[in-house]
Amino acid sequence: MTACNKELALKEVQRVVRSIEKPELTKEEKDRIVADSIQNFNENVNPGWLEYRKSVSTNAAFVEWTDSMDCFEDLYGTKFIDCLGGFGIYTCGHRNPEILKTVKAQLDKYALHSQELVDPLRGYLAHILAMITPGDLQYAFFTNGGAEAVEMALKLARMATGGRWYISTIGAFHGKSMGAISVGGKGAYREDYLPMIQQVQHVEYGNAQAMEAAIKNLQTVGEKVAAVIIEPIQGEAGVIIPPPGYLKAVREICDKYGVAMIVDEIQTGMGRTGTLWRVEVEDVCPDIMTYGKAFGGGIMPITGIIARPWCWGQKLIENPWILGSPTFGGNPLACAAALATIKYMLENDIPRVCKEKGDYFMTKLNELKDKYPTVLKDVRGAGLLICMEFPESEVGYAVVKGLFDRRVMTAGTLVNAKTVRIEPPATLSYEHIDEVISKLDESIADVKKEFKL
Repeated sequence: MTACNKELALKEVQRVVRSIEKPELTKEEKDRIVADSIQNFNENVNPGWLEYRKSVSTNAAFVEWTDSMDCFEDLYGTKFIDCLGGFGIYTCGHRNPEILKTVKAQLDKYALHSQELVDPLRGYLAHILAMITPGDLQYAFFTNGGAEAVEMALKLARMATGGRWYISTIGAFHGKSMGAISVGGKGAYREDYLPMIQQVQHVEYGNAQAMEAAIKNLQTVGEKVAAVIIEPIQGEAGVIIPPPGYLKAVREICDKYGVAMIVDEIQTGMGRTGTLWRVEVEDVCPDIMTYGKAFGGGIMPITGIIARPWCWGQKLIENPWILGSPTFGGNPLACAAALATIKYMLENDIPRVCKEKGDYFMTKLNELKDKYPTVLKDVRGAGLLICMEFPESEVGYAVVKGLFDRRVMTAGTLVNAKTVRIEPPATLSYEHIDEVISKLDESIADVKKEFKL
């Protein structure tokens, strides 16, 4: 255990800052950073993290240091093709120069807002966001992380409807704050925190009839439902795509019973699935929509909600702080990044790029599925939100390790690797896609032999 020692801390922090500011490091300095990283994670972060890294890599001590567009490098210059995309962050690539340029320009002006004066970038971003989102979505509220955005959506739905109950789905993932895991649908994230928000019912994903029955039953016994919350594609559950017409049916059910429809587009939105927003495939406008991950262009963290006017009641106008007041939510650097991201996405038609490259990936992956039917059980996805399904987690972990050894980064879900993600930046070249497929072929062949499948 480290005892309080300000003089030692000063020397340590001076050394670390120098390493950040130096354009080049010596081999001795790099070795020191790797050794320090292992010790620091074990003693001061969480010893479980490096144990997890051992399950998905051939070297748990790889330390990332630089990145660019569709690749990142470790301290020693080892380059990885990124097929994980930070679980959806890097749709526009790593350190996209066009987005980075705008953020640097804003940093030269001011970094954080005063909290009292009008910050124009937040206004511009809210205005432009309303222009690119479906229907009459109008009022935006900016936060820092996905779970925080979900919390705001849940609170707003209660204020708007007067209801107290939520309907969510089995397998759902909406973050890990208390409210977010309350509406989450995976026991592994919920069990240690029970009881949480009690007024939540979970129904089968993709089953609109089950959702209507849950709402109807609650209202029959005198309870009022505030909102339904759904992902248009369940990401963490293993890229589960609902049947056609599901989103439209949920929209109709919410209208019928006076329930707010919350759609969580944090992972599916901003072009990832082949349209700017996934709800566009069924021409649906939610009452409240969350967004995040790629929204900050892979440069700055920024998330939030946008809501229809009827949700934004007089109470919120009279007291603008009542919904929430995140200190760094909608800060100028984050807004600059989001504005530059929207510009880049629209100028380069990133949703179309995601669809075309996703279709190409899916064709190649299905060829591997036909080649290795006992190993690769299923391939599914939309745009560049794709997953591969294996017979069991151990097989998926072995495939991921094989890819890691061949310098391709990907991962399973947060609790297992029965399903493995393919979620690369849209900047991933077709040459790199072919290289990934070739290395995946090699990895699956090795795993087939290892597990005698």
